[in-house]
Amino acid sequence: MKKIYIIIAAFAALFCCGACTDDLDQKPVIGDTSETVYSTLQGYQSVLAKVYSSYSIIGAERGGGSVDISSEQGQDMLRNLFNMQELPTDEVAYKYNSGDKLTPISFINWDVNDVWVSDTYYRLYYIIALSNELLRNCAAVPAGFTDSERAEVATYALEARFMRAFTYWWVLDLFGKGPFVDENSPLTGFIPEAYDGTQLYDFIKGEIDEIAPLLPESPSYARAGRAAAYALGARLALNGKVYTGSDHSEEALEYCKKVMAMPYSLEAEYTKLFNADNDRRTNEIIFAFATDNENSATWGSATYIIAGSCPNDGDDVRNIYGIGTAWGNFSTRGEFTSLFADGDSRRLFLTDGREEFFTDGIETANQGYRSYKWTNLDDNGKQACTTDIGVNTDFPVFRLSEIYLTAAEAVLRGATGMSRAEALSLLNEVRARAYGDDSGKVSDAQFNLEFLLDERARELYHELHRRTDLVRYDRFTTSSYIWQWKGGVIDGRAVNRRYNIYPIPMTELSANPNLKNELY
Repeated sequence: MKKIYIIIAAFAALFCCGACTDDLDQKPVIGDTSETVYSTLQGYQSVLAKVYSSYSIIGAERGGGSVDISSEQGQDMLRNLFNMQELPTDEVAYKYNSGDKLTPISFINWDVNDVWVSDTYYRLYYIIALSNELLRNCAAVPAGFTDSERAEVATYALEARFMRAFTYWWVLDLFGKGPFVDENSPLTGFIPEAYDGTQLYDFIKGEIDEIAPLLPESPSYARAGRAAAYALGARLALNGKVYTGSDHSEEALEYCKKVMAMPYSLEAEYTKLFNADNDRRTNEIIFAFATDNENSATWGSATYIIAGSCPNDGDDVRNIYGIGTAWGNFSTRGEFTSLFADGDSRRLFLTDGREEFFTDGIETANQGYRSYKWTNLDDNGKQACTTDIGVNTDFPVFRLSEIYLTAAEAVLRGATGMSRAEALSLLNEVRARAYGDDSGKVSDAQFNLEFLLDERARELYHELHRRTDLVRYDRFTTSSYIWQWKGGVIDGRAVNRRYNIYPIPMTELSANPNLKNELY
């Protein structure tokens, strides 16, 4: 059986934590009592496992039968993030907008009462609360623990700090600001201070710089190590001007160089990074959220991407997607698929009987190609598991190819720690993998920011990057890039710039007078 013990350990203790709008640092109730859970090393492992798995699952029962927090849609973190990051962009056309309450997200006209925005916000802060709870107890290890057990707990604390920093990065990227709570915040009678973009940026960067050298260089699979922290730093700094108003390209490049100095390499076959055996791709995948059908089954995470991409209009797709159920939730949009040239192995779309662009509504089943980048097939091309609940495909969070493209973009944005020729070479390594030879090689004359944005779309699609990239390039809301149904009209249109960020939910504004939505 694949996957590491820590995923199995996630179910050693039950976490029951209801959503609470007026106390973002609520203390999770773990098992019978916190004292019982934190009396053994295995108890600490269980809590750490819960922190990791909270991105993929919503409760202790298989498939999420019991939920960890109450929410409008009741979906896992990665499903929420996919909807927030991909649906409003040129990548994804959602087919069940009205039924799933996703019309405002798809058409970029949400407001402070949007249910998906609210669910995303509170689930992020739930994960932050779990991390803080673990950190409080890591600082108060029981007297009976051995020196080796104490050393283990110290490593768990570093991992919890990484996960908290990663989650705060999502708060920063999606909302531009947010209330700040850590393990030292009071548990009751406390109204969190509102951190702006610069304050959140500085906190996240400070955590990365402090914990990265202390994290293991070769961590167990699906656990954060040194390279994951540096990769988070690169992603944070690349978007630093959006968050703080000041350019941080030099920092982004330095973080990339630290990752590239470690023993990672590009996987030879692109599709194997997104199949059911992708836990074997540790040469390129720096950090992943692990799931499997037997021990951590979920309707979200990669299951949502695979079954959601899979058409349900009569095609026999079991041998293409490796699943027995097709949801048909979304297709791709024509502006996106037209970015791919013939010969590019990343051009993984079902096209027969389908129109690339929309002539009717966005929900029309046979309009928009269907992606099959993500599958539940093993390396032999066989269905990896029965898909009664979930798939065996993990979700790669950071990959080496992202680091290469980030380094190249940082150089184009003015970073001086690498030559232009070296940056171009990194881009061409990614394209050589895509084409299998030098036919996709880019010349120096072609090497510009416009090309980098398109290359990131080709390399990183359906991996939760597109909205962030378009915002960084000032293409998300403006008229500089228009796609069909942008802004809710078939020919597309510019929208208000306030939609570059999501609003703090109205329920939170009512509970915390320190918060406000200036743009909404």
